[in-house]
Amino acid sequence: MTGPDAPFDPIAEAHRQWSARWPEHADHMAAVTSVMRAQQLLLSRIEAVLKPYGLTFAAYEALRLLAFSRTGTLPMGKMGVRLMVHPASVTNVIGRLEQRGLARRAPSPDDRRVVLASITPAGRELAEQATTALHDGEFGLADLTAEQAAGITEALRAVRVSAGEIAP
Repeated sequence: MTGPDAPFDPIAEAHRQWSARWPEHADHMAAVTSVMRAQQLLLSRIEAVLKPYGLTFAAYEALRLLAFSRTGTLPMGKMGVRLMVHPASVTNVIGRLEQRGLARRAPSPDDRRVVLASITPAGRELAEQATTALHDGEFGLADLTAEQAAGITEALRAVRVSAGEIAP
């Protein structure tokens, strides 16, 4: 919809303003602003789906990662790498899950310097329920086709390559 009844698009307006002052940077500014806003919108949708399960997206990701592992147990350090978060964040999330009986921590029997996180049966059950709910809502992207979702992933892969996070 365009015209006087169309909803105001702050990013389009910022792009217009940038184009008037710094046209060579307008598209990059709009791309970054669009990604940041999309992240806010999607996180809000995901958190709304997970709220009835008492989970944040970070807690869900930790449970799901543990559930995906062959034994249901991973070193906390490895979890931080796989979840792409600081080790303190993993400690915090696992601590909260542990309080609810959804995960537990223990020293590794092979190396006492390593702390292992394990999913409990209750954690596994909750992860499955939450995953079904996220699947039902297409992870907040229900209005997009599978092809559109794949296109977003591919476009953002270019950003990750550019940032040096992954190889081309």
